[in-house]
Amino acid sequence: MRTMVLTEIRKIEMADRNLPELINPDDVLIRIKSVGVCGSDVHYFTEGKIGSQVVEFPFAVGHECSGIVVETGSSVTRVKPGDLVAVDPSIHCGKCDQCLAGRPHTCRNNRFLGCPGQIEGCLSDFIVMPEFTCFALDNSFNRTTAALIEPLTIGIYSVEMAKIGFQDKTIGIFGAGPIGLSVLMVLKTHQTGHIFCYEPIDFRRKKAGQLGADATFNPFTENAFDATEKLEPLLLDIVFECSGDQKAVDDATRILKPGGKLILVGIPPEAKYIFDMDLMRRKELAIQNVRRQNHCVEKAISLISNGLPIDQIVTHHFSPEQTQQAFDLVASYQDGVIKAMIDFD
Repeated sequence: MRTMVLTEIRKIEMADRNLPELINPDDVLIRIKSVGVCGSDVHYFTEGKIGSQVVEFPFAVGHECSGIVVETGSSVTRVKPGDLVAVDPSIHCGKCDQCLAGRPHTCRNNRFLGCPGQIEGCLSDFIVMPEFTCFALDNSFNRTTAALIEPLTIGIYSVEMAKIGFQDKTIGIFGAGPIGLSVLMVLKTHQTGHIFCYEPIDFRRKKAGQLGADATFNPFTENAFDATEKLEPLLLDIVFECSGDQKAVDDATRILKPGGKLILVGIPPEAKYIFDMDLMRRKELAIQNVRRQNHCVEKAISLISNGLPIDQIVTHHFSPEQTQQAFDLVASYQDGVIKAMIDFD
């Protein structure tokens, strides 16, 4: 079968791999239909690592996928051959302290699709996953919307981790990539106050406006504090940082009102931020990190089924043979790209 693998920094090649086999009674063989190119995949592509997770080449990335069930193990009951499925890329053990505490996303023994040192990703014709990671979908879904369930779960969980009632709350989002836009779309299902989006790329700001942001700003050409204060003199209650950029963190702490909350969603390239602790202490700001998602797949399925326009973030489709081109495009932010999909046969 075809598997697209990173062979060195910024180089992806097609490898011929053996078809994976069912080993456990709860295994499901899935023929991949579509794979979304995620920002974390691009980190591995351009840098070969995210923090302490370092790629050993060759390695297949990819974790946002949809597929068709081909074969199931003897104990599988929730999906059957022919089903279109969304795949939760996280395989937790179910036995450690984190899993038993209802935190499978921080499982001590987690294996995550396309994560170095764990398991290879889904940029392949076929994968095998345990039954509990597979979610059968009705015919209102297609290969694209099914693959977009995974990034939407990040938006849902990020909003949940704010742990606050959103009624009339003023909100900022830094970064209008797939995750920032997912956060925006989820917030639009709540009765919030103004939602502002801060994004330097023109076409992404435009998309944020189309999806419901009340105002958008280019933080590289406008002063984020001045622009925010002009529209919300008391500043913002919550800011979602979805870009992984130090300047965004700096701006976010300035535009939060005293008692505000900063939700860190983006992945910084250097694995660290510098905070103005004098400002944060005087304003008594709270920081909440977000680690992937926790029990949000079915919530994402429900939101999409009820009309959340997640497919609006997709701008490009590529064949597996064009995977190098797709990653080059996403890494360069060119041609209006927001979300690129790799579509298998």
